[in-house]
This record gives sequence, C-alpha cells and structure tokens, in this order.
Amino acid sequence: MKPIVTLTLNPTIDGSAEAEAVRPTHKIRTSNENYDPGGGGINVTRVIKELGGESIAVYLAGGSTGGVLDELLGSRGIARRRIPIAGTTRVSHLVYEKSTGLEYRFIAEGPEVSERECQKCLQALEDLDWDWLVASGSLPRGVPSDFYVRLIDLCAARGGKLVLDTSGEPLKLALERGGLALVKPSQGEFEKFLGRPLGSPEAIAAAAAEAVAAGKSEMIAITLGHEGAVLATREGTVFLPAPKVEAKSTSGAGDSFVAGMVHALALGWRPDDAFRLGIASGTAAVLSTGTRLCRRIDVDRIYGEIRRTSAP
Repeated sequence: MKPIVTLTLNPTIDGSAEAEAVRPTHKIRTSNENYDPGGGGINVTRVIKELGGESIAVYLAGGSTGGVLDELLGSRGIARRRIPIAGTTRVSHLVYEKSTGLEYRFIAEGPEVSERECQKCLQALEDLDWDWLVASGSLPRGVPSDFYVRLIDLCAARGGKLVLDTSGEPLKLALERGGLALVKPSQGEFEKFLGRPLGSPEAIAAAAAEAVAAGKSEMIAITLGHEGAVLATREGTVFLPAPKVEAKSTSGAGDSFVAGMVHALALGWRPDDAFRLGIASGTAAVLSTGTRLCRRIDVDRIYGEIRRTSAP
C-alpha cells in the first residue's frame, strides 16, 4: 500500500503545559511542559504512524521555528517533505488550569504565504506517489480560498482520493466544486455551509445524504462533539454515539478521527467500520493531556467496545 500523504499549509509548534491558575497580569508558573509538531495534516500523519500505517507529511515551514518543527518531526520518526517559505512557522500554546479543569488554547495566526510557495507545494504533491491525500487545517494568509479546489483537480487528474478537513470559505468552495472522497466538518461547520441549523442527528444525516447524492463528496463524516458522529455514504447513513470517557483534552481529537478513518479506508475497510475506527481514534485522543494525541492501545480497546455495541 502506498503511504498516505498529508498536507499542512499552516503547521505549528504546539506547546502545552499545566498551571495551578491562569490570572491576568500575574506571572503564570507552569509545569509538565511539552512541545509537539502540530497542524491538521501533521497530526493526521502522527496518528497514522501510531496506528501502524505509513504516511508522509508535506508542509510549509520557515524561519528558526521551522527548523525546530523539523527537529520535532525527525525525533518522532515522521516521514516528511518540507516546503521552505520566507515566513516564520507559528507557535501555539495550550495551558491546562488545574484548579478548574479548564483548558486555554492560544492559536497563533501564522505566516503569509506567496503564490510561488503555493505552487512549490502543489509540485511536491505531484512528485510523490500516493493514492490518498489528506488536506487538513486552516489556510495561511496569502493562500487563496479556492486552494483546496486546486487539490480536487490535482487528485482527479491522477486518479487519487482527496480527504478534506477544513472550515469556512475554503470548505464551502470545495464542497460546491464536488469530487471529494471524504470530508469531515463539525456540526457547526456543516450548518454554516448549508446556511441553516440542524437540530438532531437525524436531520444532520438527512442533509449529509443529500450532499452525497449531489456529488459533493463520496462520504461525509460530521462530528458532533461529545454526542458522537454521523456518516453519510451512497449506501446510507450511520449515527454512532460517542463512547463515555473522562476527557483530559480535546486538542487533536478531530485530526485523530480523520487519521483513523482514512487509515482504515486505505486498508480497504468498509466505510462504516472505518467510521468506527475514526470515532475510536478521536475518543482515544481526549484521554491524553495537552497535544499528545491518541495511543494505539486506547484506540484498539475503544474500537473493540464500539464494534461490540454497534455491529448489526
């Protein structure tokens, strides 16, 4: 099987730490500091590797922090291809407040990217050999909103499958173009695309089924937070509730979901069973603190539980 390629246009160095209390104007003393390579596609590659699959992370990076990002990826044995840019890779922070159990997330804007750097990124994807491409995360400044539409055309030209996890105008334009293999919006993102609220999993499933029938995507998986997720394919729809666990952090749960589902689809699993692995991976991610994502031992255990309770 060919490696799954992931694309991260606006990667980040994810710093996480704990503090007793977060208060304005005071020095906040932290502990349990940790730094991870982050950004949607990079997180997906990390999880695919954790699950035993092969993945190559393609990403834009620049400045001194771009070098740090490379070191973090290298120390984890992540196969990668860096596209150098003039701007400086962003650094984001997550602080867990022990006194309240609340999580504070500070997400940096990131660098501006030129059209020339975008073209280098597309060329890198052309040069690699893959069947599945996962584009995940926000677009950095300077990248046009229709960039993911270009990826749809690239995948169509070479017979590949594109998985998209983004939001806002880039998601809207990609869905309007159609031709995706899988798209994973949250409920709020999907409602924003439709321009109307959807009050129940049944309503969400019906709307997703309409979008699949219209050719927007072969599969649409809509995450509903702690309530679970909905999958729509040409064969029908599935709703699965989220397993009950004690969440330590929600960071990276969506990326873990995408990684688990795409890993299974690339292995030839049925979409409904790949959906179960996606839910198991996303659920396992919330068991880890900070930005550490999921562990395979947790994914396997939760997947087994989902299979026992949801298999027909």
